[in-house]
Amino acid sequence: QVQLVASGGGSVQPGGSLRLSCEVSGTNTRFRMGWFRQAAGGEREAVAGYYSSTSGPWYAGSVRGRFTISRDNGKNAMYLQMNSVNPDDAGVYICAADRSDNPVGDPWNAMRYNYWGQGTQVTVSS
Repeated sequence: QVQLVASGGGSVQPGGSLRLSCEVSGTNTRFRMGWFRQAAGGEREAVAGYYSSTSGPWYAGSVRGRFTISRDNGKNAMYLQMNSVNPDDAGVYICAADRSDNPVGDPWNAMRYNYWGQGTQVTVSS
């Protein structure tokens, strides 16, 4: 059974940094992966991800230049380095996997993802 476990969330001050991790277990299959976030009372928002398991990254405009996504295919894991965090970055960060691993189509569309982790909370406060 495929499981995604996100970790690394916590409380951070504005301007600070945080590193999130997402580990995939239950399979050796490589997926197209992405990070989404959901603020309290808000809708799920695409943050960053990869066009496919062998392609480059994409970023939402609101995080480009501040967040950096990376992966370790050997560990079937994905990371999100969050720098210069601001209050708008607060929310539950959820990692997701698309088993089609098809680079065609919008990777920021949540409907394309089959597997979702439980999320990790990021709080931004001074």
